[in-house]
Amino acid sequence: MTSTTLPTDPQRVGEVLFRTLRDRIISGELRPGTRLSVPALAEEFRVSRSPVRDAVIRLVQEGPVTETMNRGAEVTRITRDELVSLYEAREVLEGAVARLATEKYQASLRRSLLALLTEHRTVAEEQDFGRHLELDAAFHREIRQAAQSPVLARMLDGVQGRVLVAMRSTSITGGMLQAVGDHQAIFEAIGSGDADAAEQCARAHIRR
Repeated sequence: MTSTTLPTDPQRVGEVLFRTLRDRIISGELRPGTRLSVPALAEEFRVSRSPVRDAVIRLVQEGPVTETMNRGAEVTRITRDELVSLYEAREVLEGAVARLATEKYQASLRRSLLALLTEHRTVAEEQDFGRHLELDAAFHREIRQAAQSPVLARMLDGVQGRVLVAMRSTSITGGMLQAVGDHQAIFEAIGSGDADAAEQCARAHIRR
C-alpha cells in the first residue's frame, strides 16, 4: 500500500484517513470483503484509534464499507440483485439532480463539465478504465453540487459509493466511449436550459 502523509492539524487527520481509505477501495487496492481493523489501521498510519474509527464510520455511512455484528467493518460485497436495485435508485436520483442543476444553471458549471468531458474522451479512447471511473464520478459530482440539494447529494453519495465498489470488483471495462456520449448529451441538455431533456438524458444514461 502507498504511504500517506498526514496533516499536523488533528482535526484534519480523520478527513485524510477517510479519503485515503475510500481511494483504496475505489482503486481496487482494498477488495470487497477486506476487513478494516481500526487497531491495525491506527498502527499503519501511526495515529490514535479515534480518527480511524471516525473515518470508518463515514465509509459505512457512504456505502463502500459495511459493518456487521460478527465481522466488524469490511469493504462492501455487492450482489447482482443489489447492483440492479442500486441502479434503479440511482436512475431516479440522477434524473432529479440533472433537472435541478438545469433550473439553477450557472456558467461555471458549463466550464467544469466541458473540461471533464474533454479529458474523459481522451481517457476513453486510451481505454484507461481506472481514470474513466474517476472522471465519470467527477462529472456526476459536479452536477450534484450544482443541484444545491444536500439531501439528494447524500443519497447519491451512498448509492454511487456502492456502485463504484461493484464496478471495481467485476471485469466490466466496456462502454467507456458510450458513457462519454451520454455525458455529452446531458451536458448539452443542461446548457440549453431544457430541464425535461436533462432529466431524461441522465436517466437514460444510468438505465443503459
